[in-house]
Amino acid sequence: MTQKNNETFNKLDKKYYLQTFKRYPLTFDHGKGSHIWDVEGNEYIDMLGGIAVNSVGHCHPKVVKAIQDQAAKLIHISNFYLSEPQVMLSKKLVELSGLDRVFFANSGAESVEGAIKIARKYAHSIGRGGNIISFENSFHGRTLATIASGKKAYQKGFEPIPQGFSQVPFNNMEALEKAVDNNTAAIIIEPIQGEGGVNVADKTFLEALRAFCDEQRIVLIFDEIQCGIGRTGKMFAKEHFGVEPDIMTLAKALGSGVPIGAILSNEKVSSAIEFGDHGTTFGGNPLVCAASLATIEVIETENLMQEAEEKAKWIVAKISSFENPDIKEIRGKGLMIGVEFNFETKPLVLKMLEKGVLANATADTVLRLVPPLNISYEDLEKAMEILEKSLKELKDNG
Repeated sequence: MTQKNNETFNKLDKKYYLQTFKRYPLTFDHGKGSHIWDVEGNEYIDMLGGIAVNSVGHCHPKVVKAIQDQAAKLIHISNFYLSEPQVMLSKKLVELSGLDRVFFANSGAESVEGAIKIARKYAHSIGRGGNIISFENSFHGRTLATIASGKKAYQKGFEPIPQGFSQVPFNNMEALEKAVDNNTAAIIIEPIQGEGGVNVADKTFLEALRAFCDEQRIVLIFDEIQCGIGRTGKMFAKEHFGVEPDIMTLAKALGSGVPIGAILSNEKVSSAIEFGDHGTTFGGNPLVCAASLATIEVIETENLMQEAEEKAKWIVAKISSFENPDIKEIRGKGLMIGVEFNFETKPLVLKMLEKGVLANATADTVLRLVPPLNISYEDLEKAMEILEKSLKELKDNG
C-alpha cells in the first residue's frame, strides 16, 4: 500500500469485507482518552465510545499495561485449567453484583445465549416449558436465538427463526401477565433499552415484574450489556431500581474493548447446571480477564460512576438550554443519553461527524450519546457546541 488514506482503506473494505455494515468512510488509527484520530491525522471527539464500550476512554494506561503484562505471561490456556485473572475477576463480579455465580463468554450475544440456556435448564427442572418473553424495541444480539427475541426487521431472510420466543410492550404489566403460561421459562429485559432508543424501564414496573416472576417461578433476566459497568452512574443499572434479577448479562464496557461477556446468576438457577451443560474455548481467558480487572479498577479508583452522574446532568442541562422545538425528549441515566427529535437523526450524526464529533442515530429519531465516563468538560463543551451548530445548519438547509 503506497498511501494511507480513508479512501484507499474504504475501497479495500468494500472489496474484501462482508458488506454487513453501512460504514462511515473513516479508518481510525489511534486514540487517547475521548479523542481518536483517523489515518489522515484528522481528530475527533468520541461521544459514542465504541457504542458504550470505551468507558474509561481509548487506551487508558492502566488497561494497556494490564494487557501488555498479561500478554507477555499467558494469553490462553483453555477452560480445562484455572488462571489467576479469571478467578479474581469471578470473585470481583460476584461481590459487586450480589449474584452467586459467573460464566465468561466472548460477547454480549453469547452472554444472552448462555442466559437463555441456564433459564431453560432451571425451568425444565421445575416442570415448566422453555419459552422466553422479551419486550418490544429490545435488542439482545445478532445470533439466531437473540434475533428471535428482538426486532422482526432483524429476522427477515433468516427463517426458520428458533421457536419459543415472544414479545410484549415495554413497561406493560397487563400485557405481560396475559402472555405468560406454564411454558414460560424466563422474561428478559434491558433495564434501559439501548438500540431501542434509550428507553428507561419504570421502577414500579420492574418491581411488579420481580414479584410476578417470584410468584410464577419464572426466571428474570436483566440484559445489562450496554447499561452495565458504570455507564449509568451505578456499577449496574439494576441498582437504580432496587430490583434483583436471577440472571444478568454483561459485555461491552467490561473489558474496554477486548471481547469479553459475562453471565451472572443466583444460586437458585445456577444449581440446575451440571458438568458439560455449557462451555467455551476462548471465554474468560487470562488476557481478557486481566483487561477487565483493570477496567473495573479504573472505574472504581477514578470515581467514574460519580463523574458519569455529574456529567450527565451537565449534558442534559446544556441540551435543554438550546430550547430547540425539534427536541421531543431527553432520557436515560448517567452517560447513557438519548435525545429524541421530531426528525430522523442520521443527517444530524453525519453533520456532527463532518465537524469532528462521533455520535450515533438509533431508533430512527434518537441521537445516542455514550461517551467515555472520563471525558473532560472541555470536550463536552466543544461537542455540545458542534451539536448546536449542526442542528442550526440542518434547519437552515432544510
